[in-house]
Amino acid sequence: MEIINGRGAQFNTVNRFEKQHHEWEIPEGEQKTQYLEQEAKSLVNKVESPDVNMFYSMNPYQGCEHGCIYCYARNSHEYWGYSAGLDFESRIIVKKNAPELLRHFLLRRSWVCKPISISGNTDCYQPAEKKYRLTRRLLEICREFHQPVGIITKNALVLRDRDVLADLAAKKLASVVVTITSLTESTRRLMEPRTTTAQQRLRTLRELNEAGVNTGVMIGPVIPGLTDHELPAILEAAAAAGAKFSAYTFIRLNGAVKLLFHDWLYKHFPGRADKVWHSIEQGHGGKVNDSRFGDRMRGEGPMAEMIRQQFRKLSALYGLEGARWEHDTSLFAAPSQQMKLF
Repeated sequence: MEIINGRGAQFNTVNRFEKQHHEWEIPEGEQKTQYLEQEAKSLVNKVESPDVNMFYSMNPYQGCEHGCIYCYARNSHEYWGYSAGLDFESRIIVKKNAPELLRHFLLRRSWVCKPISISGNTDCYQPAEKKYRLTRRLLEICREFHQPVGIITKNALVLRDRDVLADLAAKKLASVVVTITSLTESTRRLMEPRTTTAQQRLRTLRELNEAGVNTGVMIGPVIPGLTDHELPAILEAAAAAGAKFSAYTFIRLNGAVKLLFHDWLYKHFPGRADKVWHSIEQGHGGKVNDSRFGDRMRGEGPMAEMIRQQFRKLSALYGLEGARWEHDTSLFAAPSQQMKLF
């Protein structure tokens, strides 16, 4: 069995929008990442889902080199003409004009200030950010406008921008959520191959907290039979690192992610694959996905309920019931309006 090192997906699924499908001939070793620079037409999107605690989101990158095998956002890559599989983590679309688009958006007279989340779809601190620094420029614009912003990431690279985040946080304009799905390094390397380690993520929580940034931990997703037993240890470690709030999701495998995760699971964990797969099905009424708002992120049935109760009990025990977003929208003002105050 040949494994493509450094990737979560091991093949390209068929794009549901394409009439023709082309298979890659995968060379030995890792598949190189391509950065596809584009001039985007828009950046900020209103979030309609009631399951996601966001008002608006913006994503400077489409596709994500982190390669998390369970990622629901994989399916969005099909809208760009690519596959949800290897394409998603190796063909990264870079919205080079993202800062200009945000500035134009915030200058609209119709804009009524609400918090905007970065990384509603893909991680804004994935490896591409080292080169393009788009996320930092977005944060600098938010600081200029006093625009509240939230970030969710798996990457310690966010610490590079702690100066801007600290400035924003001092005015209750910034919060950061760090996702931790497993403290077991062998599991993390297989499940999230190009992310930073759990220990680095705990360090990120600690250092952001020391900088005055409101931080929380996301355990997303919880995978029954694979990572659910780590829930207590993750919450305890996150609280010790300074996290003030917590959240979780129950795994759901939508669209092509179902095929990718099934392939990954049976290749890497053959001894327990059946148990994990059936546990996921039991959490979604006999399926591995549920599109119903209110249920799809939490699951149903005995397993999902046990995880829900455990999460609530432990979050209370470790003091992780703080407000996820403590954002002040009253300070927002375009630069020209700010000058009038003087």
